[in-house]
Amino acid sequence: MATPHEPKQDRSRATRQRLLEATIDCLADTGWTAATVAVVAERAGVSRGAAQHHFPTREDLITAALEYMFDTRMDQAKIEALSVAAVAEGAGRTRAVVAGLVESYTSPLFKAALQVWTHAAADPALRERIVPLEAKFGRTAHRRAVEALGVDDSDPVAHHLVQATLDLARGLGLADVLTDDSARREQIIQQWSATLHTALNAPN
Repeated sequence: MATPHEPKQDRSRATRQRLLEATIDCLADTGWTAATVAVVAERAGVSRGAAQHHFPTREDLITAALEYMFDTRMDQAKIEALSVAAVAEGAGRTRAVVAGLVESYTSPLFKAALQVWTHAAADPALRERIVPLEAKFGRTAHRRAVEALGVDDSDPVAHHLVQATLDLARGLGLADVLTDDSARREQIIQQWSATLHTALNAPN
């Protein structure tokens, strides 16, 4: 919580961050309909007027939350990359990469993003705002997976295997939305990791 002695700019930045985090929490916990400016403001502990000062419309708030989610997801990916780098080369490294990718698609951030994607499917204006963000995230996620796996992305086979891994991770994230799918997910991670490692290291 900001104190009276904090500079105004710092308090404003802190308020903005609380609003963005509250928006993500609302989307993940209660869905699109409940994530109104008024509800988000109450959850963030700020007045509705203060919320609208930062984000005049709900669309502004949602778009900013998506950008914040992108930055947060990328920060998490960097941390995961450092963890993976500590794992020795070989099948263990491949499994760590796959597990990390799947984990990123079963987080509250993914569930919040999913609420926005679903609504954007029927809202052209919102879709126009978020498609570039998700395209940017997709490119960055692919690049980080390639770096973590240590493969040559100019090789079409390696490129498609990495993309298939990302698509698999997203699908497992969707499967986890309504029920706890962790037991089956662990089995799939184990099997796909072994399959992926063999395929990526097969002689040309």
